[in-house]
Amino acid sequence: MKKKIVFVGLSGGVDSSVSAAILKDKGYDVVGVFIRTWHPDFIKCNEEEERMDAMRVAAHLDIPFLTFDLEKEYKQGVADYMISEYKKGRTPNPDVMCNKEVKFGAFLNKALEMGADFVATGHYAQNIKNKLAKGKDESKDQSYFLWTLTPSQLEKIIFPVGHLPKSQVRKLAEKYKLPTASKKDSQGICFLGDIDLKDFLKHYIKSKPGKVLNEKEEEIGTHDGAVFSTLGERHGFTITKKTPDDKRYYVVGKDIEKNILYVSSDPLLMKEGAGGGEKEISLSNLNIIGEVKEGKTYKAQIRYHGEFLECMIVDNNKIVFKKPSMVAGGQSIVVYDGEFVLLGGVVV
Repeated sequence: MKKKIVFVGLSGGVDSSVSAAILKDKGYDVVGVFIRTWHPDFIKCNEEEERMDAMRVAAHLDIPFLTFDLEKEYKQGVADYMISEYKKGRTPNPDVMCNKEVKFGAFLNKALEMGADFVATGHYAQNIKNKLAKGKDESKDQSYFLWTLTPSQLEKIIFPVGHLPKSQVRKLAEKYKLPTASKKDSQGICFLGDIDLKDFLKHYIKSKPGKVLNEKEEEIGTHDGAVFSTLGERHGFTITKKTPDDKRYYVVGKDIEKNILYVSSDPLLMKEGAGGGEKEISLSNLNIIGEVKEGKTYKAQIRYHGEFLECMIVDNNKIVFKKPSMVAGGQSIVVYDGEFVLLGGVVV
């Protein structure tokens, strides 16, 4: 019987390296693929080092190694989207778009065109009978970033480490003697490296100083552009009128047209599900994976590794939270039915 062919996205990290080793062990015909993405000229990028690590892993496992240049798809689908959303005063999630447009868009399509039966990545999520579920290691679970996946895509996707705790993945990397066994995990948005997101955005969006107002609409500070701030942030503005009782201020609202930031020092307003913000949220770009039952209580995440908040689904595209929550336009909301992703969408 002919072996099934799997193209594994090898990022140069330990999770994807172990994924390739597991699949080879299971008898798949494994091909390692490094995905070349876009980064701006003003950022020093370690992409070539990552590619070399991925190549070393492929050589160690004795599997073919390819490089897919998906720079154009990444620039358009992730970076340009992010910049245009921030210009509108919204808060996009670039990791969601990277998975949608690049890893399970361009990479998946190209792999299938080249004869792959499946693609695999080192994501901490589970594919259980073509249903997306949380990764077993809750501290590493990445299902939140994968809500755009459809059942027909899931038929072609394997997450080899999704059922394992991270500690076990590290042990397997040592067992397989992988060159990446002791490599640190990468953090942050792929193309930013060590640069702050606002510094990156300022290359594309002009700074525009404006006022900071408190709950009483009193002017208490300044900022350099309302578009650069997102709800819940405690930085990105300067408080000029301080009192001895001042606590830390949080962004609780913004008026993009007037370029005004609203702040509050009430931390309860910012605690998820504590009564600040909206109770009913409409979603766009909706992807319903499971069966929605009206009247049933589900759990939703409004940010990666955020609290699971009780909610109901109304008219298939509205989330009604038990308690109001502070949610920014452009953010992803993912609703879970137990361990499974029920649906996801972007806040209107």
